Amino acid sequence: MTAEIRIPQSRFIVVGRAGMDLYPEPAGTKIADAVNFSAMLGGSAANIAAGLSRLGCRASLMTALSDDPVGRFCANRMTALGIGQELVARSGPGLRTSLALSETRLEDHETLIYRNGAADFDLPLHLAESMDLAGVQALVVTGTALAREPSRSVVIKAMERARGAGVDVVLDLDYRPYSWSSIEEASAVYRSTARMCQIVVGNDLEFAVMYGEAQPNPGLARTLLREGVGLCIYKMGQDGAFSFDGRQELRTGIYPVTALKPVGAGDAFMASFLAAHYCGADLHDSIARGSAAAAIVVSRKGCADAMPALEDVTGFMAQQTMTAARMD
Repeated sequence: MTAEIRIPQSRFIVVGRAGMDLYPEPAGTKIADAVNFSAMLGGSAANIAAGLSRLGCRASLMTALSDDPVGRFCANRMTALGIGQELVARSGPGLRTSLALSETRLEDHETLIYRNGAADFDLPLHLAESMDLAGVQALVVTGTALAREPSRSVVIKAMERARGAGVDVVLDLDYRPYSWSSIEEASAVYRSTARMCQIVVGNDLEFAVMYGEAQPNPGLARTLLREGVGLCIYKMGQDGAFSFDGRQELRTGIYPVTALKPVGAGDAFMASFLAAHYCGADLHDSIARGSAAAAIVVSRKGCADAMPALEDVTGFMAQQTMTAARMD
């Protein structure tokens, strides 16, 4: 049984994409067969910010939205979910906020994302220059924000400013191959920016991409410790996670649930892990809380709207048992 924690008013800035998610109704319907859809806020960075806000933290999103009804929908949903918008810009003409169609089903699941001329890559430099870093625990960067210019340069500027102010930089590798011009470019950018971070989180594929390796290998995460990163979390899906901080190598399992869908788990993990970590929980409990939130979200409809409150996570952990960690 995990210890109960109280989340202080920790403050985070999350950098990356927000978009509109459309889910076929009722749950289980294929996109091709749908007549009705429900609309929700989506995008990895927006999901993480929503998760932090739901847990009682203060979270602001740095992104760009299109000046159209879809962009305004996202802004309205961000307001409803308590996400700060002082670092949200409006993109230039012809650019569009991302639109995703995603099925609430596991078997033959399909998610389709429209990102031609993506608005969130149109970040203006003044956002990085105007960040108020007072009281910020961490700048959380989702890797997709590094995939294109001008977003990449603006995000790197924000990372430099955070480091200069003594604010932790957290990188969620968030590799989406369709966003990058090549896997080689992704590898080079990830390697250079990861060295600027205190915490790096990714799955086995994402670490393999970073190091140009054909096969996943938890040892890749250890490499970052030698390059100055303080904590690496290497996620392995159903096999749990390895975490490395230079003092310990922690292996953790997952909370098994009956899932409705396979998406949203990583964003929920990141939000709940960060909320716990920055209120002083130990590494094992922080990882466990991230895993619990991930399990909750995949058993609910939506992503941003599915993020659990603190009492949801604590209650879930009191009733459920984490699987044994993989030891090989």
